[in-house]
Amino acid sequence: MKSKILFVLFLVVTVWACDSKTTSKQEAEQNVYKDVPEFNADSAFYYIQKQVDFGPRVPMTSSHEQTKEWIISKFEEFGLDVQTQEFQAKTYDGLTWDLTNIIASYNPTAQKRIMISAHWDTRRIADKDTQRIDEPIDGANDGGSGVGVALELARILSTSELKADVGVDFILFDGEDDGEPEHATRRDNSQIWWCLGSQYWSKSPHQSGYKAYYGILLDMVGGKGARFYREGYSMYFARNIVNKVWNYGIELGYSDYFILKDAGEITDDHYFVNKNAGIPMIDIIEFSPEIGFGRYHHTHDDNMDLIDRRTLKAVGHTVLFTIYQE
Repeated sequence: MKSKILFVLFLVVTVWACDSKTTSKQEAEQNVYKDVPEFNADSAFYYIQKQVDFGPRVPMTSSHEQTKEWIISKFEEFGLDVQTQEFQAKTYDGLTWDLTNIIASYNPTAQKRIMISAHWDTRRIADKDTQRIDEPIDGANDGGSGVGVALELARILSTSELKADVGVDFILFDGEDDGEPEHATRRDNSQIWWCLGSQYWSKSPHQSGYKAYYGILLDMVGGKGARFYREGYSMYFARNIVNKVWNYGIELGYSDYFILKDAGEITDDHYFVNKNAGIPMIDIIEFSPEIGFGRYHHTHDDNMDLIDRRTLKAVGHTVLFTIYQE
């Protein structure tokens, strides 16, 4: 009797071991990823520093114009097809601004397109600060970091290859950061005054009928100690893309940055891309459900001292990895 029991146990263990090996093999096969080039955080840091060196990129200023020409020249240096979308928009205080969205396309004839976006302007007031409130901010993180990561992604693509049927469009929006001041006592609710560039592009894209498989917006992606929660509109419009990107980030070892917890809805460029253009776009943005934006937000503390190469690496590597798995 005892020998029969042992024999049965032996069969059970053997079958379990074989099943485990089969399952492990299947999991390994499912997790075989395409090779990805290295994301250079030093390079992204340099691109942010370069923008800050021009001065605050407030529309209708010489710093804004110089930055525009530099960004265009970098995309062209990387061999991308570049075009601009010039338009006018009203501000919350009645100004008329000349604005420019910058579009740079890698592999422009590919049918499957991925959209990578950021805003390249900076805020003209430091309305959350306690001093120099009426002066523009550097915007190293709020604006500069997203552009820096996008430029590094473009540089990498210029020296390597994606699948032939995959293309990437870098669409940098202007006039994102000029909403009404924090301390405003009267507000004009006739329209949303933030995200002027994406509001315009989403209704009048650079190419008639333009569509992308999905989009990723990069906003405030270089701050020290940043944590990226799952933003509300991203989860509503593109939950599967959020889950894919966050899971990749965690698998790559960046679980300290990509947090599996939901945050609230943020009116950012991705909202209008989703709502008006019908393109599922997510927002990688530093915004905590407990404290909101970082203390540097719309203050003069948003300078190069805030920028951390480790954060840039975590975001840049994750986005690059996501692109290369298509």
